[in-house]
Amino acid sequence: MLPMTISKLITDFLEYLEVERNCSQLTIRNYDHYLQRFLSFAGDIEPRKINLELIRKYRVYLARYVDEETGLSLKRVTQNYFMIALRAFLKYLARQDVETLSAEKVELGDQDPRPIKVLDDDQLQRLLSSPDVSDEVGLRDKAVLEILFSTGLRVSEVAKLDRDGVNLDRKEFGVVGKGGKERVVFLSDEAANWLGKYLEARQDNFKPLFIRYQGRVDPTNGGETMRLTTRSIERIVEKYVRKAKIPIKATPHTLRHGFATDLLRNGADLRSVQEMLGHANVSTTQIYTHITNKQLKDVHKAFHSGNK
Repeated sequence: MLPMTISKLITDFLEYLEVERNCSQLTIRNYDHYLQRFLSFAGDIEPRKINLELIRKYRVYLARYVDEETGLSLKRVTQNYFMIALRAFLKYLARQDVETLSAEKVELGDQDPRPIKVLDDDQLQRLLSSPDVSDEVGLRDKAVLEILFSTGLRVSEVAKLDRDGVNLDRKEFGVVGKGGKERVVFLSDEAANWLGKYLEARQDNFKPLFIRYQGRVDPTNGGETMRLTTRSIERIVEKYVRKAKIPIKATPHTLRHGFATDLLRNGADLRSVQEMLGHANVSTTQIYTHITNKQLKDVHKAFHSGNK
């Protein structure tokens, strides 16, 4: 029997992510991209030939890699993404009793923490009030912005919403996030109000909550092809960021950051915010605490001699 090589095992791993872990297609594509880079570097070797020396050489390769088209090198955070994917692959092999290097021996490099983009109160209000709500497109855009800030949903989660899945009376609904993790999210009064106005203006019976208004109208399959894509929602946010003259490159994820920081600044506990964001680990939510600890800020203001 021919020895098992990593190309076949990578395919098995990606199928495992799809079937057993219920990962999104975007996540699977990312893992495929990262692991194909390792396969290209190492060759289609047997997994038992993955050792610390090979890993060391791979890290050097990533550190020195320069894209031929753009001339850009890999940022340290991106290099770590390649190593995280490799560790996940090695953990999978261990669970399958495949002889290979222990994932725990693959360390991640140090990296500079990425600054979190958060709009201040004035910028946020300018953004939310930017749409012209005199027509249906403007009402849609206003509702999109309000829902992003009100719920902290990921842009992919907003794109998947259906009309019959949102309860405007109770101002809450369920979503399925990363890894098939279910959670309940809540609408603010403002978000529920504008979403209600948008739906009242709709003259169609299409299933998607947010629809496009350009291109051919296609009523088949409940109007599924009319659904706004994640990229379309990103473009909506980009449009109003420009209109509001906000000096940072804000995205739907910026509004998710705003949702989290708004809750924490007003006294919400970390575990509750973790649940509302759909984070699997509280450590992910903790990235917000250094900019939201109002109590420590107040202590500094009151007692530091440098404050007037």
